[in-house]
Amino acid sequence: MTKSNIESIRRAGITLIVGALITAIGGAVSQIVQASTAVSDEIWRYPWSSETFIPISLLWAFAHALIIIGILGFRRSGLAGPSRMAAIGLALALIGTALLLLGELAAIPIRDQNINDTGPAIVGGVFGIGTLLSAIGLLLAGKATMRASQWRDWRRFTPLVAGISTLVLVAVAFTKALPTGVAIYGLCLLALGAALYTRPSPESKVPASAQVQGA
Repeated sequence: MTKSNIESIRRAGITLIVGALITAIGGAVSQIVQASTAVSDEIWRYPWSSETFIPISLLWAFAHALIIIGILGFRRSGLAGPSRMAAIGLALALIGTALLLLGELAAIPIRDQNINDTGPAIVGGVFGIGTLLSAIGLLLAGKATMRASQWRDWRRFTPLVAGISTLVLVAVAFTKALPTGVAIYGLCLLALGAALYTRPSPESKVPASAQVQGA
C-alpha cells in the first residue's frame, strides 16, 4: 500500500471519528432534552421544538455522510479481507447508512405530524430498514475482519462491536432508551474510526525465524 493510500485511509478514519462524535454527543443530548421536554412523544419531532428539529436533522444527516466516507475508507483499506462476506457486509453498511441519511432529510417536512400519520410511518420505515441493513452489514464485515486477521489487537473487534451496537438500536427503536442507544452506537463507530486512523494498513507478520532469533 502506497503512502498516499495510507494517508487517504487515515483521513477517512478522522472523518469517521468526527461523524461518530456528532452521533454520540447528539444521542446523549437528546436523552437529556427528552427528560425535560414538553413536546408530546406522539409528535415525530419529539423531543425537539419544530425550529430546533431542522438544524438537528441536518447535523445528523451530515454525521451520516461522514460515517459513509469512513466506511468507504475502511472498505478501501482491505482490512476486512478480500472475502465475499466482507464485500457484502460493507455494501450493506453503506446502503443502510445512506438510508439513515435520507431519513434525516425526509423527516424535516413531516416533523410536526403525528407518528401514526402516513408520512412518519414511511420515514420510520426508512430508518428501520437503514438501521437493520447497517447492523447486518457491520456484523458481516466484523466477522470477516476477525477471520482476515489483518488487525491482530483490539482493533479487530471494532467492526463487530459496531455491528452489535447497531443491532441494539433495532431493539430499542420504539423505546425512550433510543437516544442512549444512538450514543453507544456513535462511540462504537468512534472506536472503529480510531482503529482505522491509528492502523490504516494490515499489521506486518513477524516471520517465525525472527521470533526465534529475538527470543
